[in-house]
Amino acid sequence: MSEKTNTRQMILDTAARLFFTKGYHATGLSQIIKESECPKGSLYYYFPKGKEELALECIQCTKLFVTEKWKAKFDAYNDPAEAVQAFVLELGTDAEKCDFQGYMPFSFWMAVETSAISEKLREAGQDVFASWQAVVSERLIQAGMEKTRAEDVGVVIVSLLEGALILAITKRDKQPLATASKCIPYLINKCPSL
Repeated sequence: MSEKTNTRQMILDTAARLFFTKGYHATGLSQIIKESECPKGSLYYYFPKGKEELALECIQCTKLFVTEKWKAKFDAYNDPAEAVQAFVLELGTDAEKCDFQGYMPFSFWMAVETSAISEKLREAGQDVFASWQAVVSERLIQAGMEKTRAEDVGVVIVSLLEGALILAITKRDKQPLATASKCIPYLINKCPSL
């Protein structure tokens, strides 16, 4: 990997960590520069439009990372309910491993904090949630669920997941995620049309 790629990635990794732990408003570019140990000029070279552009890139990286995790779970399980349960339980394990520090649900820092200040960030967040819902819905459709119901269930699953993650982080306990995972088979297999 080239030095340029490393520098850009270090800036992105540092910004994402700070956005997720401190929030968008509390994270300044000078702090990102300092903690990434990258020259100030590098940040503006890679992200000439500043903090918003950097946040948009962090949002895109999160979207792709989580989308790939969803796809991997669906590839690993024949039953979509089992795949979603495994995904949710893995989130709990990951959050527990880092003692619930710096493990913020996407909606909390991005959707809640930044949507009111930037239309671009709001649209990026909307795209993230839509893409995750689509991955879930597409798998449910492949398993034989009717399209409209699959889309509704995708919305509910992503909403349930984000809410359970907020509760887990607040409690510093993965129990809310474990409880949410128990509801997944009902949502997918037993819940009547929404």
